[in-house]
Amino acid sequence: MITNIQKYSIHDGEGIRTTIFFKGCPLKCSWCHNPETQSFETEFFHYDQRCVGCGKCGGKYYEDCVNNAWEICGREITAKELCNEVQKDQAFYETSGGGVTLSGGEVLAQDISFIVGLLQNLKIRGIEVNIDTCGYVDFSRFEAVLPYTKSFLYDLKLMDADKHKKYTGVDNNLILENLKKLSENKASIWVRIPVIGGVNDTNKNMVETAEFIKSNDINPEHIHLLPYHNTGCSKYQQLGKKYDGSFTTPSKEKLEEYRRIFESHGLTNIYIGG
Repeated sequence: MITNIQKYSIHDGEGIRTTIFFKGCPLKCSWCHNPETQSFETEFFHYDQRCVGCGKCGGKYYEDCVNNAWEICGREITAKELCNEVQKDQAFYETSGGGVTLSGGEVLAQDISFIVGLLQNLKIRGIEVNIDTCGYVDFSRFEAVLPYTKSFLYDLKLMDADKHKKYTGVDNNLILENLKKLSENKASIWVRIPVIGGVNDTNKNMVETAEFIKSNDINPEHIHLLPYHNTGCSKYQQLGKKYDGSFTTPSKEKLEEYRRIFESHGLTNIYIGG
């Protein structure tokens, strides 16, 4: 099940890309800007919050059925349909060094045979693939996709296990172990750190992250510091969910300070933004 196919994406790897957003994730990040990808089930976006008692949703959601101000979020699609859709832009991938990025949600929490089959088909067609992952899956799933994946865009959110559980619903032990194993398998890794004001925007967290990467001989090709944005906050109301509006965007000065922390640990290719 997917929520969106985003074409001409330039923030999910090299070159011009098509990003496929899968529906369903084992994490429930409090700041998630794609909350519609958290549940593995079909949901509804409601654009008018007036309940008219139509009975379609059993009172679970507010909707304006009179004006039809709602839409289904999540649709099932076959691997062949996905391949045919992304292949339409293959000329752009070839001229820009781009390809396809599988995102979500969490790609590796989906039916792994489906994902492997999709990757195999894309490889046959000469289309390179990145996988954007939170890392919270059994490592056997990484092993299954390794032969067909160009790069892993790997999220590191918090080094403190208790805080990680507080803000995402799970601790970070499996995530950190999988990152080490992925590096041991010589995978191409882009570490991506969402910098969330009020959550992980401290020198302590950045130092601990840099020390973890360095002490475990992880050699990411890139490290991206991704400043928080609230562009997805309206989706929460449309889904009938509450949003924590206390998060803030870190200043450019702070982001530059964090970049210098990573560089002081001998790490290179540190970028601010995607």
